[in-house]
Amino acid sequence: MVNRDILDYTAVELSEKIKKGEFRVTDAVEAVFGQIAGTEEELHCYVTLEKDRALARAAGVQEQIDAGALTGPLAGVPFAVKDNLCTRGMRTTCSSKMLENFVPAYSAEAVLKLEEAGAVIIGKTNMDEFAMGSTTETSYFGVTRNPRNTAHVPGGSSGGSAAAVAARECFAALGSDTGGSIRQPASYCGVVGMKPTYGTVSRYGLVAYGSSLDQIGPLTKDVRDCAVILETIASHDEKDSTSMRRTDTDFSSALKEDVKGLRIGIPKDYLGRGLDPEVKSAVLAAAEVFREKGAVVEEFDLSLAEYAIPAYYTIAAAEASSNLERFDGIKYGYRAPETDELHLLYKRTRSQGFGPEVKRRIMLGSFVLSSGYYDAYYLKALRVKALIKKAFDQAFAKYDVILGPVAPTTAPKLGESLSDPLKMYLGDIYTISVNLAGLPGISIPCGEDAGGLPVGLQLIGDCFREKTLIQAAYTYEQEVK
Repeated sequence: MVNRDILDYTAVELSEKIKKGEFRVTDAVEAVFGQIAGTEEELHCYVTLEKDRALARAAGVQEQIDAGALTGPLAGVPFAVKDNLCTRGMRTTCSSKMLENFVPAYSAEAVLKLEEAGAVIIGKTNMDEFAMGSTTETSYFGVTRNPRNTAHVPGGSSGGSAAAVAARECFAALGSDTGGSIRQPASYCGVVGMKPTYGTVSRYGLVAYGSSLDQIGPLTKDVRDCAVILETIASHDEKDSTSMRRTDTDFSSALKEDVKGLRIGIPKDYLGRGLDPEVKSAVLAAAEVFREKGAVVEEFDLSLAEYAIPAYYTIAAAEASSNLERFDGIKYGYRAPETDELHLLYKRTRSQGFGPEVKRRIMLGSFVLSSGYYDAYYLKALRVKALIKKAFDQAFAKYDVILGPVAPTTAPKLGESLSDPLKMYLGDIYTISVNLAGLPGISIPCGEDAGGLPVGLQLIGDCFREKTLIQAAYTYEQEVK
């Protein structure tokens, strides 16, 4: 049997090896930091790394494993966390000058759930500033590069997390998804990423962008890791008023190879103008795999897709302008120097602390919420959101799963998207409806383009149907291994 490098194991496989005594937790942490030493300078997946803290934590976790106190499937696994999730005693910046030196006094609920399971947090990953962007190029700390081709972006806003998993700089990572920010970078980097049903994972400790849209989820090497991590972090949390009380979160029970009789719909709107031919070919080839395994696959009309982007950016910008109002230079974060007058302090702090993309969205949000425009834009967007949810409800009356691409193209080159923000926004066309409707969605690799860049397949389910998605994704993954 060929000896595998420790970094080749999935998170669940690694934990099994550690519990059998084949590896120590410190071996895994040292291996990850060894990999980071060789690749991080070029890729820049992380904003903050805490090696000493991680090694100290690893020693403590190992003692608990040896004592039989930690027996779960993630015990001893080194994790990365997106830098908009609060971590007690570890810098949380949202990749912004505004929070460059902010160290929270508490951890996000999702992070606490991982740590309770025995995970070791090694650092915080780079992201688009305040999660506003689709390429991880708006970060105050510099761009992250795609490990598959460093001339290209890793996607965003969870690009650092996706790139870290793809580059073996961690075994798994947490990201957040407001309009595709887990699924799109997963697609671009060739890893698995899942956005669960809204309210499944507590948002407590997640720095808010669009509160009605944000959801935390995993980025992993395979579907099994994705299911196990989601099962670990899903919980009802009284500290989050949008948290759902669910009893069906045993997601690893859905790791079965069986799609016989599964009804899969492919929206015709997702296969039309703007979709790269190579992406379309890979997605349709994946659909054929499902058909050969016994699923019923057909195309259908999913109306309102063209209205999703304007509705999303109106709602998200409006919520962002409210959420980012708290960054005023008074309580915490950056404060403009040598300013005596209060309103001038607000103005200078925000002018100097926020980057161009964040300012653009704050101004858009303030505009659509302003007197005289609220009805014309924001309320209209909310009505469209309701219609999009209704269209999905009608689709799920007929289908178990909706299948399509994650993004219209593979990863663009660095610098291409920032020069045309509207083009960057249009790159979210297949992902944002899922957030508007509060649905679960998963991205799994389904091929490559001629340049070797990964193509992602998106599977969308009805609310609380993560198990259906996991079973379908697992079946496809096993078939094409």
